Amino acid sequence: MPQFPVLETERLILRQITSEDSKDIFHYFSMDEVTKFYDVESFTSIEQAEELIQRWNERFEKEQAIRWGITLKSENRVIGTCGFHGRMKNHYKAAIGYELAWEYWQQGYITEVTQKIIEFGFNHFELNRIEAFVEPENVGSRKVLEKIGFREEGILKEHYYWKNRFVDTAIYALIKKDYKVR
Repeated sequence: MPQFPVLETERLILRQITSEDSKDIFHYFSMDEVTKFYDVESFTSIEQAEELIQRWNERFEKEQAIRWGITLKSENRVIGTCGFHGRMKNHYKAAIGYELAWEYWQQGYITEVTQKIIEFGFNHFELNRIEAFVEPENVGSRKVLEKIGFREEGILKEHYYWKNRFVDTAIYALIKKDYKVR
């Protein structure tokens, strides 16, 4: 993909994240509420945000992943990110991920952006399957996935080791033929 795609929803713009966004990324990645179910510890320096942005953009350039910055149409400040990672080309599937600054929770933003990127994934990346891996205790994320049509396929017991413990993961999936535009 030569150029980073910009997507638009009713209230949001999804765009490439740049180093100028490091302050915004640091803001919410430094909050334990946001990183509780994320695979990184809460940030303690802005350099960590700069490194994360660089990794996301390198993975896009290598066609391994895509991560959009979520911005309100009324301002150009990143309030979260969303995207895909995984074997998009070879296996026609990818995993979806997202996070949002806590002050924007419970306002329907994640539902809005996930619907948009799912549509993009099926239509432009020609994905057949989109997966999501969620800790069972992450009720908010599970509700979002179910609302937009994902189905839980099971629990992967002790799926990974994080924060000095083995963690179970609920696997959700949405198959293209089952997707209905909402």
